[in-house]
Amino acid sequence: MLVKSIMVFYLNMNPNLSYSTPTRMTPHTSILYFLLFQLTIIISQPCHRFPITDAAGGRWQYLQKSIGIVAMHMQLLNNDRVIIYDRTDFGLSNISLPDGKCRDDPYESVIKHDCTAHSVEYDVRNNMIRPLMIQTNVWCSSGAVMPDGSLIQTGGWNDGDHMIRVFNPCRITKDCDWVEVENGLAARRWYATNHILPKGGQIIIGGRGQFNYEFYPKNRGTNLYELPFLAETNDPESENNLYPFVFLIGDGNLFIFANNQSILFDYSNNKVVKTYPTMPGGDPRNYPSTGSAVLLPLKNLQASSVEAEILVCGGAPKGSFVQANNGTFVGALDTCGRIKITDPNPQWVMETMPLARVMGDMILLPNGNVLIINGGAAGTAGWEVGRNPVLSPVLYRPDHKLGSRFEVQNPNTIPRLYHSSAVLLWDGRVLVGGSNPHNYYNFTGVIFPTELSLEAFSPAYLDPENSSLRPKIFLPAPQAKITYKQNLWVMFAVVGTVALDKVSVTMVAPSFTTHSFAMNQRLLVLERENVMHLGYHMYTVRVTTPRSGNLAPLGYYLLFVVHQDIPSEGIWVKLL
Repeated sequence: MLVKSIMVFYLNMNPNLSYSTPTRMTPHTSILYFLLFQLTIIISQPCHRFPITDAAGGRWQYLQKSIGIVAMHMQLLNNDRVIIYDRTDFGLSNISLPDGKCRDDPYESVIKHDCTAHSVEYDVRNNMIRPLMIQTNVWCSSGAVMPDGSLIQTGGWNDGDHMIRVFNPCRITKDCDWVEVENGLAARRWYATNHILPKGGQIIIGGRGQFNYEFYPKNRGTNLYELPFLAETNDPESENNLYPFVFLIGDGNLFIFANNQSILFDYSNNKVVKTYPTMPGGDPRNYPSTGSAVLLPLKNLQASSVEAEILVCGGAPKGSFVQANNGTFVGALDTCGRIKITDPNPQWVMETMPLARVMGDMILLPNGNVLIINGGAAGTAGWEVGRNPVLSPVLYRPDHKLGSRFEVQNPNTIPRLYHSSAVLLWDGRVLVGGSNPHNYYNFTGVIFPTELSLEAFSPAYLDPENSSLRPKIFLPAPQAKITYKQNLWVMFAVVGTVALDKVSVTMVAPSFTTHSFAMNQRLLVLERENVMHLGYHMYTVRVTTPRSGNLAPLGYYLLFVVHQDIPSEGIWVKLL
């Protein structure tokens, strides 16, 4: 707060200093930034208030023994708070609603008068939990964040399957809560996928028994459009095409992966543009076989055509869901498929993970690497059908040579199986929570007890020995507004020796994570030039923001400076 106050005072005294234009460093300016940087070193050192497990391959930090609910769904908002929620139809949770509030729902089968919360807000900076009020059942729902920062959550089970719920992040008051819109959806959405569109609207695709899609806000008329691809990929025994993997790419079309097949889809004209080869092996990768997928970092953003690569990892062999429900737990898949979908003749390249995994989450880290975390080594998603927890995360480095991209990380001690989730935080840690493979909350007498705790995994770039190489951003200011194709000057400090050719700036869209798929996450590597040393450990780099909403839809992003693979803490910027 002291550093911020001095910065604000200085900027107010120097009205010609812009967040997006370079400034010549005068002697008194350099001295001021040096003093500010020294203050930052003194008062901004990480303060680990929670137990930490150290190891060479990352560290685990125990945050909360119980948040009161299972972290089935998680979304980081631009006020550095994470909205978390679970089902409502299992009975009482372990956290009460405030001020004597209660939820009365005649459609619930277990308890119709419920004074416990099924959603919470987690304050990352203060490690605090606040209960929220959800009225209808959000089980296996989906969501995405609008350009104004509000979380739009869609669908669920029973009386929640047609609902739209809105959560607007609050900064000062603590009374913001869910607002629900009855019958806001054109179709029942359960296990559907949401994706943000270039101008900030959303497309909602699929769900159990729904081979169609719709838009939010409503497009026009019935707002319901058929998508035969979803019917074609539906396995009659176990579906295996729920929560389809969806990614917006630079030409404005959507890549959609379901079961083991994928298409490029023009959603504006309801037209399949391209059909991709079946993923080798033919095994399913979507719920309940439940692998995961990411759009790898987007680069060369000013080019007329930006390359897009998809990575799909893990899952369960065909037939595993039926066998697991009959008591036979088949080993999970240890393969990943990578495909450059913008190539004229795209083909899958298969890779072997060091650990087989089903129900794993794949999270893009600020430096462009992928963290594969959570899940099991046998069985599938679903009640009581996952086995052999995989406790060690794996790091995937997309820019390394084939055969040398994976690295096993330090293991956790808590199984994270069905209904667990993970999201990237502003400081580079990955928040991990959830796991409940039971129809109700069961804490004793079961193989894998219901898990209400929260943890954070800190990749090795947060190790103390890297602190001298870690950048700290001074400009732009947090919550700065940026536009497309803008020349943006980023000022940062580094204590140690800086390799100017190893400085980059990335923008990361925060994900809505549930059921092993982080919807809407994307990472953009901004084109850079003119990295300059300003003196007194201060540097500036000029970058160019993405050129269109097809590459970066409107809304909030975390901006990071990365030096020698070590990211700064992120600051929120709003792309207008």
